Amino acid sequence: MWNYDAIFQKLKRNELNAVITVVEPEGGSGPLNGLPIAIKDNIITKGVRTTAASKILDNYIPPYDATVVKRLKEAGAVIMAKANLDEFAMGSTGESSAFGPTKNPHIPTLVPGGSSSGSAALVGGGYVPVALGSDTGGSVRLPAAFCNVWSLKPTYGRVSRYGLIAFASSLDVIGPIANDIDLLARVMEVISGPDPRDATSLNLPKFSYAKVREFSMRDRWRLGVVEEHLKEVSKEVKLKFESFLAKLHREGHEITFLNLKSGKFALASYYVIATAEASSNLARYDGVRFGVRVEGETLEETYIKTRSLFGKEVKRRILMGTFVLSHGYYDAYYLQALKVRRLVKEEVENWFKDVDLVLTPTNPTSPPPIGAGFSPVEYYRLDTLTVPFSLSGVPVLNVPLGDFVGVQVVAPFGLDERAVGFGRYVKSLL
Repeated sequence: MWNYDAIFQKLKRNELNAVITVVEPEGGSGPLNGLPIAIKDNIITKGVRTTAASKILDNYIPPYDATVVKRLKEAGAVIMAKANLDEFAMGSTGESSAFGPTKNPHIPTLVPGGSSSGSAALVGGGYVPVALGSDTGGSVRLPAAFCNVWSLKPTYGRVSRYGLIAFASSLDVIGPIANDIDLLARVMEVISGPDPRDATSLNLPKFSYAKVREFSMRDRWRLGVVEEHLKEVSKEVKLKFESFLAKLHREGHEITFLNLKSGKFALASYYVIATAEASSNLARYDGVRFGVRVEGETLEETYIKTRSLFGKEVKRRILMGTFVLSHGYYDAYYLQALKVRRLVKEEVENWFKDVDLVLTPTNPTSPPPIGAGFSPVEYYRLDTLTVPFSLSGVPVLNVPLGDFVGVQVVAPFGLDERAVGFGRYVKSLL
């Protein structure tokens, strides 16, 4: 069914710089029937180099598989590549990789979005039908929108994080990116479910493809639209999104406008929490236990020389995180950010008393050119529409509208199948 040699050779050419390591295919049998798949290179793969797109892990060969990788292999998927990403998943454009920027598969001079840049570019470019990414503040949704493909940020805890190289542990999730909604659902069914090796794994049932099909046959949906988010987007994105809403209205679905009053603080809250957790998680990269070691005359000098291998964006976030956790600033920044997170979560949860799903654009603008040279704050604003749902932990599907525009379909906590089922329904309207 699949020509693995042709896929392998195409991946080796790496015209989009979307691949860090090409993997010799090993045939599999099971429900996924030899499905070729790419894995974001911050997800551990036994015996295959895993770098998190950082020079500090350039020589790291893991001795075990992440739970999601193990489940994919057992289901018959064939791992073909480790995909490029923003270093340690810190970025929104795919440009902060130590191995160079990934190119957009449709217009190579544009960014593909980040941090799951390589995963989305490989799917969008037709290299593989599906890939795994990770999402901390929008990292499977934004690149999926920019590359015109489907993606799902699952409910936090629905998919095991065991074997995911941590960025921000209370926000990180692993999710699929695919060229087809049914394929996305089938992969999600395989990788979901409780895992005793992940303390944050929830005791929820495995994701059900059968439930997705049931939801996709619903006649009427009560849909909410976040009013504030329509003020945050470019004219092109707004027109595309409103055209999509008009189609849904003509189909007889009820559309209600909602408010997210705490949303104006969500981005700041996210970048305080995420950098604080990153500062803690990245302390382990010291050149002693694993990864690259740069020798110095003293142990302190070894630490300094080794950690100088971090890229500029990673260093920036470590510094920010260390600052907000430091004495005198912990209460002023970190605790305040946690309070905002709670407010966002409560507002999002309250929406679902009146609506079945919430719709909002995925990306505020079209993808910028590679090397545009924006300030860090301008790049961070690409996450404006995605971070509220990372803070609240709810499942979000990206529906590709084309022309580098995506729609987020937000469902209540734990009801991932509802979002994907709606996506399966609207596929016929696109």
